[in-house]
Amino acid sequence: MNSDSQAIENNRVQPLWQTLTTELLNIFDAHGICSVVAYEVALFTQTTTIVGISDPHRKYYDVWICDADGNIQQTRWENKKSSFDKLIDAGCVVVQEKFTVQPNELVKSELWRLPKEGILSVPLPSAGRYTAVTPPGIICLVDPQSDGSITADNINELAMQTTMALDRAYLRQQVDRQEIEFAVVSDISHALTSTLSLQNIYTQLMEPVRRTLNVGSISVGLLEQTTGDIIFVDMLMGDLFADIPTIRLKSGEGIAGWVVDKSTPVIVNDVYRDNRFYAGVDRSSGFLTESMACIPLRVEEKVIGVMQAINKKNGEFNENDLRLLQAIGGPLAAAIENAQLHTQVLSEKRRIETIFTSMSEGTVTINSEGQITQANEAMISLLFNEPTPQDSLIGQLANDAIRLKSGSLNEFIERVKNDEDEYPQLATDLYPQQGTPVPVLLSGAPILNADNEFSEMIFVFSDLRQIREVERMRDDFFHGIIHELRTPLATILMYARLLREGKAQEKEKADRFLGVIERESDRLQKMVRQMLELAKMESREFQRGTEPVDLNPMFEEMLPPLADRASEKGLTFRQKIQPELSPIIGNPDMYYLIFKNLIDNAIKFTLTGTVRVDAWQENGSILVKVQDEGIGIPKQALPNLFGRFFRAQTAVERGIAGTGLGLYMVKEAVENYNGTITVSSTQGKGTTFTVQLPITEY
Repeated sequence: MNSDSQAIENNRVQPLWQTLTTELLNIFDAHGICSVVAYEVALFTQTTTIVGISDPHRKYYDVWICDADGNIQQTRWENKKSSFDKLIDAGCVVVQEKFTVQPNELVKSELWRLPKEGILSVPLPSAGRYTAVTPPGIICLVDPQSDGSITADNINELAMQTTMALDRAYLRQQVDRQEIEFAVVSDISHALTSTLSLQNIYTQLMEPVRRTLNVGSISVGLLEQTTGDIIFVDMLMGDLFADIPTIRLKSGEGIAGWVVDKSTPVIVNDVYRDNRFYAGVDRSSGFLTESMACIPLRVEEKVIGVMQAINKKNGEFNENDLRLLQAIGGPLAAAIENAQLHTQVLSEKRRIETIFTSMSEGTVTINSEGQITQANEAMISLLFNEPTPQDSLIGQLANDAIRLKSGSLNEFIERVKNDEDEYPQLATDLYPQQGTPVPVLLSGAPILNADNEFSEMIFVFSDLRQIREVERMRDDFFHGIIHELRTPLATILMYARLLREGKAQEKEKADRFLGVIERESDRLQKMVRQMLELAKMESREFQRGTEPVDLNPMFEEMLPPLADRASEKGLTFRQKIQPELSPIIGNPDMYYLIFKNLIDNAIKFTLTGTVRVDAWQENGSILVKVQDEGIGIPKQALPNLFGRFFRAQTAVERGIAGTGLGLYMVKEAVENYNGTITVSSTQGKGTTFTVQLPITEY
């Protein structure tokens, strides 16, 4: 075509270029551009016009078909049936006559159903002066008229103009998508930094990421440091995984294991063709994994887990998806690490607080200014004799609130500060707000901060009252033992001397002297035997026994002599023993000791009245109750009644002999056989002991 003809033809299509330029100027939507181009070209040329644009992965084409009357139809053709590929791949204007097309292509083609004679086509983007961003596309004129305004010579300009408009639209789309992605990443990063709850982190993260990437699901797997396994978070897996065990991948197993080992992100658009994929999860859940983008979650250089985007809904995963995942993965990993550290710190804080508050010793912490920062309940009990709020000491100067008999607390604080090798201690008395001083052992230790500088001190006040009470009872015991030994020994010695000096010439008198010696010897022997039994108990040498013990014969042997003793003392002795009690497992000598001690005590501490012994079987246990109408036990003595060496003040004041070991030995023996012993008493009215022993099947 000569230059004059070219000029005439260009003038002829000029109105189309002007119309398209005006209409496309303010359109930033690719579909809108394709629709306008198809419509205007069809009206201008009075020829059916087709515009087709492929998806980014070239699996289908969005197609606009407009006839000469301006009737436009939008549809979607699968790539295999569109027949666009050959025309696009030609890379230039093509005039294709229908009779030259292969018959099999004519049958399956959507395009070749439209023309009768042929098609004039030009690919998009056109081969122009720059690299286009528009995906593959095409403009086709169906059965173009020979005198039409659009020809093979000027259709390239149409393609160029269309491509420029489409490039602008796709660039705008990319910018909009990047702005959305940036906003999503920004919102997620902000959300992740504003919470330390793992559950909140997962719920705030997953749905925005899933929507932005347009994927079926998002999953997070965390690395178990002890085993190296990857454990996936249950709450993110969805309903299909609700009834199966927690998903756990061994070290290096699956694509996730590979990503952790290599610390490298990966895209797999067909997982079942990848040898790294572990299909066991799909088999157990019924879920079908098709594609995956997986990134490592890193904190500095340490991999703590993986994040996976699964099943891209529109096309395939690309590098942009991977970049978006990585942009989210950094804040996510940091948030998970912070949340886990926060959980560990809270757990450790609760553990320390539990230890601190539950210590039986009074404990306080004091800051560098000498103020109390924490005090446990035991410390409050030491300082106050009435219920006091636990925070009543907080903020007070320690030296003012805690008064010591020996020196001041400030002096001891200085010792703690300056003693580098060992923790100093101080035995002193603590003055409570009211009442008598409390003997305590004071210990202290400095608490250093991260810079190894003194920040706080902790002080422990060990209450020595119980130890002092044990020491007192021990002293009373030894004094009592000395007294108990001295009396029978003096009696034995006196009557032995009388016999040796011939003061008992008559047989009756000699027998009486020998009877006294025998009785006092038995008393000494009983005391020695009791001490030996105590020694065995203390060393855990006595055996529990595995033989069945029948209590009825034991009571038949034990009770008559005790009844005689009670009668001699002027007491009423009653007994009610259920016949044929079930046997219990144990040692008969130990059971004899238990009940003999209890009945002996009842007779000993009853001046007038009745002593009663009952034994019966109930709910798989043998119960034995020893009840008296004696002097009773003071209420304040009941908590220490079964203590070693303990004797109630009423017994001491009345001069009733004893070592303070009987009830201690009874309780130890009963509990040794998995039994229980309880006591109820009213001073001046009597006492009741109840022993419960389990019947053991054998």
